[in-house]
Amino acid sequence: MRNHFFKSLTPSHSPARTTPSHSPARTTPSHGLCESLMEENIEVAETLITKWDSASSSYADITPLFQDDRYEAKQYLKAVKDLQTAMDYFGTEHTNSHHLVRAQRLMQTAMKRLQREFHRILAENRTHLDPESISNRSSRNSVLTGNSDLEDDSEDDLRFANENVSEEERMSRSAIADLKSIAEGMISAGYGKECVKIYTVNRKSIVEEGLYNLGVAKTSYHHVHRMEWEVLEVKIKNWLNAVKIAVKTFFEAEKYLCDRVFWSSASIRESVFSEITKDSALTLFGFPEMAVKSKKSPEKIFLILDLYEAIFNLWPDIESMFACESTASVRSLIDHSLTKIAESIRSMLVDFESHIQKDSSRTPVPGGGVHPLTRYVMNYIAFLSDYSGVLPGIVADWPLMLHSTLPESFFGGNDSEENPLALRLAWLILVLLSKLDSKAEVYHDAPLSYIFLANNLEYIVVKVRTSNLRSVLGDEWIESHEAKVKQYASSYIRMGWSRVFLSLPENPMGEISPERARKHFHDFNIAFEEAYKHQASWIVTDSKLREHIKITLGKKLGTLYGEFYINYRARLENLYGNDSEVRFAPDDLGNYLSDLLHADGNSGGSVSSMSSLSSSPYHFHGGRRSG
Repeated sequence: MRNHFFKSLTPSHSPARTTPSHSPARTTPSHGLCESLMEENIEVAETLITKWDSASSSYADITPLFQDDRYEAKQYLKAVKDLQTAMDYFGTEHTNSHHLVRAQRLMQTAMKRLQREFHRILAENRTHLDPESISNRSSRNSVLTGNSDLEDDSEDDLRFANENVSEEERMSRSAIADLKSIAEGMISAGYGKECVKIYTVNRKSIVEEGLYNLGVAKTSYHHVHRMEWEVLEVKIKNWLNAVKIAVKTFFEAEKYLCDRVFWSSASIRESVFSEITKDSALTLFGFPEMAVKSKKSPEKIFLILDLYEAIFNLWPDIESMFACESTASVRSLIDHSLTKIAESIRSMLVDFESHIQKDSSRTPVPGGGVHPLTRYVMNYIAFLSDYSGVLPGIVADWPLMLHSTLPESFFGGNDSEENPLALRLAWLILVLLSKLDSKAEVYHDAPLSYIFLANNLEYIVVKVRTSNLRSVLGDEWIESHEAKVKQYASSYIRMGWSRVFLSLPENPMGEISPERARKHFHDFNIAFEEAYKHQASWIVTDSKLREHIKITLGKKLGTLYGEFYINYRARLENLYGNDSEVRFAPDDLGNYLSDLLHADGNSGGSVSSMSSLSSSPYHFHGGRRSG
């Protein structure tokens, strides 16, 4: 920072010009007038500077210079400026002049007074310059002006001259204006280093104290690595709460203040902002990378995604605030952190896919209900889709390693091949479906295996339709897989009720002998009762799918049986009486079918599946989105 300032507490001046020995110096009338004016500047300055010299005046020792209407303060700053002009003149024309010595002594006294005033204003207005109110003002000014370009505070005062603002804000503006005028006076006099030191010490402590109160403290990777996950989880959540406040309140407020107090020098305001915020920013943004280096299970991915998303969303503000060369290390650290967090997220997705493929549970779900693995995986994938703002960038350059051609239904028609997130999530669902196919094999009853497949695929489709997955995978993906659900349902009806259908004649309206018709009714009764009893514990968890199956089955069965019933019931009852074997009316079949696929007493159905989830290995807690 020293390189930005050109004078020390005792300023030095360039040597006086000397006239050649063969040409005696001459005093022109204009030269005499200039010298007279410079002497007058020193006289006026001495009067004011001496009046406010706390070393020689008890009044000046206890009374602030910058108070009330600031008239005397403005006169004081003008006197300092005129004194500087006189010093420049005598330093050029008369290096050894007693006027120059006198002016230098007065300037040192004036600078001490201004340093004192600068420190007092910063200290006494700490509450009026608190980061929260300053950042609010910064945001409002940006909206009102339509841009974030730096403007002089004098223009700011004119712009808000007729605005009804609170006393708190008026005091804040007044303090900023005073600091700005003092800073300009000290910098132009060559005392920028002293001014900056006072400012940075004061404001840096405010930023560091603010971050400490937010729970952000410097730590080491070794310390973070030894933390239990429960402790680290609390630390991460605390950081997520702190980072936006740190950037949008503390750093933004300091940027706003620096830009206004040191408005006259771009290099000074950049170096001051860097000095105040750099260490705190490095501490704040050093934590995420340390947090993700620890080995974690796939369930922890959501908090890690929250870390990435928080930084990603704040990046435009960070890049704008820390744009200068002196804060390049902050931008570099954050960019490196994003890279490492993205690598960690990809690693967790690989582990998650492996977890699905390695699942070895062989216990069939009672009634062919939804498998806990399906619930777990789809909840996980649905939560992933909530991060559709950042995940595409994370997986964009991460190609799938496939060993075979993907089925056409995999892409679903939503340009999934062009969408890296859709491709990745559709692939995970395909891995799950493949695992479910193998789990269906544990049901030795083929119709029940189709019930299982229909239940699980319907659960997947509903989860996609009712979550952000719909916008990622698209409606055509949903339609394609809904058609597959109906195929499974049709296979269940065909295989589960085949004996019932075969018990009826191919042409129920065709003419057959009464004895043969009686035999068909007999066989139908046995087949229907066996199918009904056999499927009493089966379940279709989704009410719409269950209704679709019953309507489809009811129409098909009702049409065949109804025609046969109408054609032969009366004749058989006339011939055989109570031994006609006609036991079911068409309406009776509908009543029986309405009780099917509910799983009596919910045994083996949705209740048991849901309760088993909480005690199964397929259970996780995400970050802000808990599964």
